[in-house]
Amino acid sequence: MTPGLRLAAIAAAIATLPLATAEAQTLRMMTGPQGGVWVPIAGALKNIWEQNIPGVAIQTLPGAGVANVRGIDEGRAEIGFGNSITTVDGLNGAEPFPRKVTKVCNLGNLYPQYFQVVTLADANIRRIEDLRGKSIAIQPRGNTAEVVTRHILQAAGMQYSDVRANFQASYTDAVGLMKDGHAVAFTLGTTIPASSVMDLASARQIRFVDLTPYGEAMKKINAGYNLGPVPANTYPQQTEAVPQIVYSAHLIAACDQPEERIYRMVQLMFANLNALTPINRALQGLTPAAAAEDIGVPLHPGAARFYREQGARG
Repeated sequence: MTPGLRLAAIAAAIATLPLATAEAQTLRMMTGPQGGVWVPIAGALKNIWEQNIPGVAIQTLPGAGVANVRGIDEGRAEIGFGNSITTVDGLNGAEPFPRKVTKVCNLGNLYPQYFQVVTLADANIRRIEDLRGKSIAIQPRGNTAEVVTRHILQAAGMQYSDVRANFQASYTDAVGLMKDGHAVAFTLGTTIPASSVMDLASARQIRFVDLTPYGEAMKKINAGYNLGPVPANTYPQQTEAVPQIVYSAHLIAACDQPEERIYRMVQLMFANLNALTPINRALQGLTPAAAAEDIGVPLHPGAARFYREQGARG
């Protein structure tokens, strides 16, 4: 059976499933910074799950890659988004996590994330080293992009004391600084094209820093870092492909969530991909096999059961 027919069969099967009664329960879902793609995807998943799983309500909360892993492990949320590199760091107890996390399971990979270093074209920033002494708009601690920013500086033989780090609560605020000229560079980790970068490009001439020279050093810091090109013309003014750092975005949940509930949540996500792909084109063509690919984070038993039924790893 082709992936398309298989997903159609999933949708048909869900339509005939008896809906078991359940006690009303609110599940807290940690998302990402305003201006990123996790917030609207979470809103769509909230609607899908609330409409199809009796007794379940979803409360969306702001978050970030590192903060979401800690939030679920510490019982402050039941579900959320994560990034493969920092979720694995959490399982290993590597910095910035104070200890190993033990209660976080994978629900499935979603799409590649791109760590992007965007600069104002007139600032003449060609290398990471050119940022020395300059103001950089960075996401708050607890955001995966903030961790990657520290790592890219480390790969260039630098640290925060070598730049003027300007921590911003959202991509929107970071872009505001760039538009006003109060920062010459902006780091973010999200899908492409990022709406925040599109917004910036509509107001200022921009340039991306080619991260190729730092690829080997980045992999020594975290084996999950890879170089991947942002294709030419992804953004206005960007006429050539430019290598940035790539990793995977995925859904995570508390491992003690009921197997049947997580099974239905994953099942419903695949049955309703057509509601998610307009939010993020990178989700187009997502298959159970790709979602179940091993990234070093254990699958939740409910998710594993779904993927086994689809002939994928589980």
